[in-house]
Amino acid sequence: MASTDPLVGFQFQLDVGGKVTGFFTEVSGIGSEHEVIEHKVTVEGHDLIHKIPGRMKWNDVTLKRGITDNMQIWEWRDSVVEGNMKQARQNCSIIMFDREYKPAAQWDFVNAWPVKVTGPEFKSDSNDYGVEELVLTHEGMKRVKI
Repeated sequence: MASTDPLVGFQFQLDVGGKVTGFFTEVSGIGSEHEVIEHKVTVEGHDLIHKIPGRMKWNDVTLKRGITDNMQIWEWRDSVVEGNMKQARQNCSIIMFDREYKPAAQWDFVNAWPVKVTGPEFKSDSNDYGVEELVLTHEGMKRVKI
């Protein structure tokens, strides 16, 4: 079996409902976890605690990028603000590219919608570029093979 080097995340693409909505330089929060339920039992006179899985929880995903003229994430967020959740809930994918701009990894999300979109923090004496942040919530995800 051939081994490969760990992937280096260079750039990330967000695809919402089959349309590319932007490229991002930072992604965090991809994952899930279970609540742990402790079940106390006595076996042969010894008190033991069995830990069993409880409810599944999907983490919110945060994506960051420099400000562009692309308004798609703001328009997507507007559908939530207007209460149109049927339109807002979308299946989407985050695709990670390597340094040669080839897809390296992909995560698919079910019924995702934008919880929060923020613009930059302005400072007149700063040389930093403006950063937009998008926070998604969803009802399930999986890593898919490219």
